[in-house]
Amino acid sequence: MNVIVSNKYQEMLSSLQIDIIKSINGEFDVTELIDMFDNFFFQKMILDVTAVKNYKNIENMRKLSMAFDMNKIILLLEDTDDSSSSFYLSQLISMGIYNFTKTLEGLKYLLDHPNSYKDVAHIHQLNQLTDAVGDRHLNNSVKVLGIKNLTDNAGSTSFIYMLKKQLSNNYAVIAVEIGKRDFIYFNDKEMISTTKEEFPAVLLKAKDTDIVLVDINESKTEELCDDILYLLEPSTIKLNKLMRRNSNVFKELDGKKIILNKSLLDSRDVLDFEGEAKARIFYNVPPLNDRVNNNVLDSFLTKLGFGRQKTDQTEEKGKILGLFKF
Repeated sequence: MNVIVSNKYQEMLSSLQIDIIKSINGEFDVTELIDMFDNFFFQKMILDVTAVKNYKNIENMRKLSMAFDMNKIILLLEDTDDSSSSFYLSQLISMGIYNFTKTLEGLKYLLDHPNSYKDVAHIHQLNQLTDAVGDRHLNNSVKVLGIKNLTDNAGSTSFIYMLKKQLSNNYAVIAVEIGKRDFIYFNDKEMISTTKEEFPAVLLKAKDTDIVLVDINESKTEELCDDILYLLEPSTIKLNKLMRRNSNVFKELDGKKIILNKSLLDSRDVLDFEGEAKARIFYNVPPLNDRVNNNVLDSFLTKLGFGRQKTDQTEEKGKILGLFKF
């Protein structure tokens, strides 16, 4: 059974020959619609976009996309330039809203042949959406921190997991991996696997989040990160492989945050390494157990600017260990 929510296009929607369990007409606030249908079972909802109060504010559509299974929603767009522009449609697509049309024939088709992302990918203008995400970051406090392996298997997945656990004591944190599926093995709903195309939408939805940790190894999404950590495992074979691939790698990363991960080097070894590589190491992190809370990471996180991680014992513990470089 189906639901119809109409306003401007009530007459058009009344001509649909489908089984209807509920039909309402008028202009509704987003929260009204969510409250009305949150626990209401239906097969499909045909939603006249003009029935959503202030629908041109994309935040209202985002609230709908988070409240409902958008595979069940068919959106009837207003026949205006604004609501059918490529940019507006791109934002809808990035929220997982793939079923939209402006015609009665389109509604009939989508009832039997719902769209997937592949059907609307040609409309999705990722570059414009990326600009919108960038503008949004200028106006909020979400910190997007990218993590990338320099050497093979430098440990970005486990490193992100441990950072998230530690930061979660003081911040609202999510972790995102792009083009991979490793996070599913942590059984943590705040660790998200997504695609490069859907990543901007994940960021747009993270408005109540303080920090987004992003594994960017399988994608070129650095432009959406506020800062990037480059992980390097300082074993001889890993370093030699890295240098053979790109002998100028440390020149190219001048001024970037290079992290020695899973490192058994002491402070003197780190100084020697910096001299040989002609590179500045931001931090030296030893092998850690991802099954426990690693309070020793608080010194590292404090240096990154996450001041809530700082405690009276933070720096003293790091100095006693002798494995962290300050």
